[in-house]
Amino acid sequence: MKTSEYISFTIDRLPKGYVFTYADFTTEVNKKEAVIKALNRMVESGKISKLSKGKYYKPESTPFGKLQPSQAQIVKDLMENDGKIIGYLTGYSIYNQLGLTTQVSNTIQIGKKEVRTAFKRERFTISFVKQKNTITKENIPLLQLLDVIRYIQKIPDTSPEFSCKRLLAILKDLSEKDKNTMVRLAFKYPPATKALLGALLDELNESILAESLYKTLNPITKYKLSVDKVLTKTEKWNII
Repeated sequence: MKTSEYISFTIDRLPKGYVFTYADFTTEVNKKEAVIKALNRMVESGKISKLSKGKYYKPESTPFGKLQPSQAQIVKDLMENDGKIIGYLTGYSIYNQLGLTTQVSNTIQIGKKEVRTAFKRERFTISFVKQKNTITKENIPLLQLLDVIRYIQKIPDTSPEFSCKRLLAILKDLSEKDKNTMVRLAFKYPPATKALLGALLDELNESILAESLYKTLNPITKYKLSVDKVLTKTEKWNII
């Protein structure tokens, strides 16, 4: 089978919106140029689209035009390395996903242990948030919630009070195991994050879990978060 036929056959079997590079088709150095040329010809013919240098995707056509890949596909190379998870989506896309805002952003934020300077990829700005915890597939939803708590005052087109109400509903539905894991993960977050998580858990009568966070805080430090209209025990947590 010719290189172009092999690539065409493989792409036909890929799901719509899947992002790939020439490396997905060959590991042989002498075939690299042939693969790149074949992919670029497919871009010209409209069979595939180019996301950025060396990155292509199989577009999904709608009456309104071709759809972009999902944000997870656009940055998947930054979140996985040889099958190991090293990052996760956070920030704006998660605020939207959790119903905290309806605003759609052109910035994709990624939580990682090793961060780098923000850069552009197509129409998106890719930025990074430092994550001190080990990232696993299981704890990503909890890390995303902790990031929401950490940046609660920066969520666009909403208020900290509204976000707190939504967080209370989400935390209430978590299993006891997940709540315990979330508290453990919170130990590596800033004090204000621990204070707000503690106040949220206190509101849900999870006093034992909340107390473990309370013991880590400086009793004279104040946290200006403007959530006292929703949470009834902010004074205990020095939240003003």
